[in-house]
Amino acid sequence: MGRRLPPLNALRAFEAAARHLSFTKAAGELNVTQAAISHQVKGLEDILGISLFRRFNRRLMLTDAGQIYQPALGEAFDLMEAATRRMRLEEQTGPLKVTVANSFAAKWLLPRLPAFRDREPDIDVMVAAADSVVDFTRDDFDMGIRFGLGRYPGLRVDLLFDDEVFPVCSPKLMEGPHPLLTPADLKYHTLLHDDVGASEFPHWGNWLEKSGVRGIRLGRGQRYSHSSLVIQAAIDAQGVALTRSSLVDLDLEAGRLVRPFGPAMRSNYACYVVSPHGTADKPKIKAFRDWLFDEVGKGSGAK
Repeated sequence: MGRRLPPLNALRAFEAAARHLSFTKAAGELNVTQAAISHQVKGLEDILGISLFRRFNRRLMLTDAGQIYQPALGEAFDLMEAATRRMRLEEQTGPLKVTVANSFAAKWLLPRLPAFRDREPDIDVMVAAADSVVDFTRDDFDMGIRFGLGRYPGLRVDLLFDDEVFPVCSPKLMEGPHPLLTPADLKYHTLLHDDVGASEFPHWGNWLEKSGVRGIRLGRGQRYSHSSLVIQAAIDAQGVALTRSSLVDLDLEAGRLVRPFGPAMRSNYACYVVSPHGTADKPKIKAFRDWLFDEVGKGSGAK
């Protein structure tokens, strides 16, 4: 059964009047008129069927029932006030909870997070890496970064950057008996497959067709469940990866990977920042979103 309580305004009016033993002072505290306080208290007494005050010309006194009721209500309002303070403090200082796909977290976001900590030292970030799509109405997250088509009903959706796909490999594969110099040289090397399970995302079949390469068996090679694993295998010179530009830009800059040749293919998938409409402009969410766009604006990850 639900709680059967008198109206909250009536309880607040009585508690304030009982604490001050004055309708006038209670009215000043609650920013209403003295008549409103008197009306609320009288309505509460009618609901309870009990007198809570003895009313004299210039003063009030609590009845026995009022003396029992006031401390309990005061304690209840103190608890509500403390809970409200804690909630506001958590909202201002609690961690920013961000949901991100595994590979994007490992290859793009985490290497850049120290820059956000330097910029916003008072905001702690909790990154949850998962490939499942979070339901913000059920799961406790503030915002997310998603790769997809940008169709996320009920959410604020901001395009962070478009992405493109191209082959990458270790510099070691550019040497040896079969150096990887042209797309036709792929027949001498292992293809590394990213089984992301998205038909809209370019794969080796698309790329080989666009590059005009024939005679390469698509079924051969190594397969991985996450892009970060594909990239690591390429860094370890285990084969050639076809991967997203945003996930390898730092490895390319560091020389761990190279682009042996083109072409690059534009992906239908792009990177989006998402958050519930009602909370999208909270200070810590806005601060993180602004930082993401500034990072992309530097040229890292933006295409």
